[in-house]
Amino acid sequence: MAGRLRICAGVFFALLSSPACAQPLDGATAAAALALVGGGALFAGAALLRKSGRRMAFASDAAAASEDAPLRARLDEAEFALCGTGQAVLVWPAADAPPRALGDLSLLPGEPARFETWLAPECARALGEAAAALRAEGRRFSLTVATREGRSLAAEGAPVHGLAALRLRDVSEDRREALRLSQLEAEARAELKSLWAMIEASPDPAWLRGADGALAFVNAAYARAVEARDARDAVARGLELLEKPAREASRAARAAGGVWRARAPAVVAGERRQFDVVEAPAGEAGQGLASAGTAVDVSELQAARDALAREREAHARTLDQLSTAVAIFDGGKRLVFHNAAYRQLWGLDQAFLDERPSDSEILDHLRAAMLIPEQADYRLWKEGLMAAYRALEPEEQAWHLPDGRTLRVFINPNPQGGVTYLYDDLTERFRLESQFNAAIRVQSETLDALKEGVAVFGSDGRLKLFNPAFAELWGLEPAMLGGEPHVDRVVELCAPRFARPDDWSQLRAAVAGLEDSRLGCETRMTRADSSVLDCAAAPLPDGATLVTFIDATAGVNVARALTERNQALVEAERLRNDFVHHVSYELRSPLTNIIGFVQLLGDPAVGPLNERQLEYVGYVNASSTALLAIINDILDLASIDADAMELSREEIDAGEAARAAADAMRDRAAEAGVSLEVKTHEPLGAFVADGKRVRQILTNLLSNAIGFSPAGAGVELVALRRDGEVVFEVIDHGRGVPPEVIDHIFDRFRTHASGSRHRGVGLGLSIARSFVELHGGRIAVDSTPGAGTTVTCFFPDPRDAQGEDRESGPR
Repeated sequence: MAGRLRICAGVFFALLSSPACAQPLDGATAAAALALVGGGALFAGAALLRKSGRRMAFASDAAAASEDAPLRARLDEAEFALCGTGQAVLVWPAADAPPRALGDLSLLPGEPARFETWLAPECARALGEAAAALRAEGRRFSLTVATREGRSLAAEGAPVHGLAALRLRDVSEDRREALRLSQLEAEARAELKSLWAMIEASPDPAWLRGADGALAFVNAAYARAVEARDARDAVARGLELLEKPAREASRAARAAGGVWRARAPAVVAGERRQFDVVEAPAGEAGQGLASAGTAVDVSELQAARDALAREREAHARTLDQLSTAVAIFDGGKRLVFHNAAYRQLWGLDQAFLDERPSDSEILDHLRAAMLIPEQADYRLWKEGLMAAYRALEPEEQAWHLPDGRTLRVFINPNPQGGVTYLYDDLTERFRLESQFNAAIRVQSETLDALKEGVAVFGSDGRLKLFNPAFAELWGLEPAMLGGEPHVDRVVELCAPRFARPDDWSQLRAAVAGLEDSRLGCETRMTRADSSVLDCAAAPLPDGATLVTFIDATAGVNVARALTERNQALVEAERLRNDFVHHVSYELRSPLTNIIGFVQLLGDPAVGPLNERQLEYVGYVNASSTALLAIINDILDLASIDADAMELSREEIDAGEAARAAADAMRDRAAEAGVSLEVKTHEPLGAFVADGKRVRQILTNLLSNAIGFSPAGAGVELVALRRDGEVVFEVIDHGRGVPPEVIDHIFDRFRTHASGSRHRGVGLGLSIARSFVELHGGRIAVDSTPGAGTTVTCFFPDPRDAQGEDRESGPR
């Protein structure tokens, strides 16, 4: 019986030491163990029941003996396994019996039954209370206790078929691993928390997608970008930042196991912007996350790149328009940019330059073409030129080319590496400088040879240039004007010859004044020695002022003499006119009396006269009448000169005025043997004028035409309307007027008989012109020598406002 119990306990402990029992017993294992124990107990009961029979007893003993050997073997194997698995088992067969220790007893350095000998005090007390409850009440427990050496043991107690069993397992390594994993988890959680905080604070949108491709998480920047209330709202509503083609491209790339990187557009707050997007697979299969993505706004960066590209393009276009040749080489000494002036300067082929040749290759090419300066040691010269790639400061050189050109070469090292060459063709500049210097010398010689004084003051008011005539005019020594004295000093030096202290004030204002606009001036000054200078100040384009002085003393004296003579002539003419006017007034009264008495003598009522007396009386009457007409003309001219002539304007008939003037001259025409004809183009109508003066004008013109017409010729008086004016034309067919006389035909007291019988004092045409002009009209003369003369008078008619040509027909 005892043997069978021992076998059952051994099987039980073997089960406890099995790998399955290395972990806490689950329900199936415990049931199997209890079933095994129960079977053993039933087996023992059956043996007791058969105790009454020997045969059966011997048979049972034999069977037990045959079964005992395998059980013992299995018990030894179980003990061996317990000793090698780092476990120990304490079994209490009875509540007050000492426990039996099985397994790895190195875990129990003290007495197994006395926990305080090998456990820490607190752990010993806790394990003792738990073991007591297990033995007394069968209460299961599971504790972790620490030995005095610091090892950690997992203590598990459980009742097994009335026996109290305690399994101790060394868990020091497991605990350390658990602590390490716990620490790693805490660190990972902290890092993850920091990472989420950083993602949340990032200005760039970020998101996570689930296995179904829907948004699982977004940060605040993403929510702002899609105009959601917050991140949860964006996820709940599934608001996508990227457009559908970009999302499909990303899904395809991730499906192939890759990371999708691309630049994609997106609408943010109503504005289309560019993003650099990265979306990568996230997590393992079954973890719930499919991908993680972020988008960096590169709109401003793209705009800056575009602006930089435009700036470079504009810079290249600007350099291409420069006359200065520009060539830029990179750090590898290869040509990266050149402008058109560079290509034209050296006559290089565009295809050759497009191959980005090196600096050395270009120099060799130019040397072969004999375009660069000849050098005694070309290799050494080129090495010195290549040293610019390692220099820090720019360098300037002058190249005298074989074709006679001169170049200024500016070599500037680039901060990012490489060199920039600037080539300026100074050939024209040197030629212009030579011409300029020659012009300056010619100008100086010319100024020195001038008789006029010349002084040039700079924009600072200092004397920059003067000629000897200037110093001579003002009695100055050239040494006194050296050192570029200020204009105030020059005025001070010239002051002894001033007639007035402010003679130079206007010139000084033109030189050093503060006017907004620089204006020249001209003035004349009379100096203390009575000499006269014409002074002029003219602003020059460079801000300087040119001042000239011309000695006008002789001219002024001549002009003064001429003015005085002219005044004397004017005064003499005035005296003559006054004399003539006064004499005319004085002669008019006695002449009127003479005419009256002569008419009385010719009257038969006074007394008879013989034929000779009557002839003499007729001569006296005609001469007196002619003299009275001359006196009246002189008086009319005097009235006109005194602006005292007044017209008696009225409406007069133009045809009647012409016929009346012709009738008054018919006797004169008959005496001269000249026919007189009046032509009027009807309807003429009336016009406003002084009728007496109109007839006087026509009478004077007819008298002049008759006087210059030969016997048998004809004189015509034509009246018409033309362009709103009343026109009278007096036409004769006499000798005509020479061209040199026409300009003086209306001058007073000027007469030109030209071989005709006409005699007069030369007042008729002058009076006619004066009266026509008083009416606001004009008079014109058209004459052809040998063919006759036409004198035309134009009278305006203010009533004819339309200005229509009312001429009825050709003349």
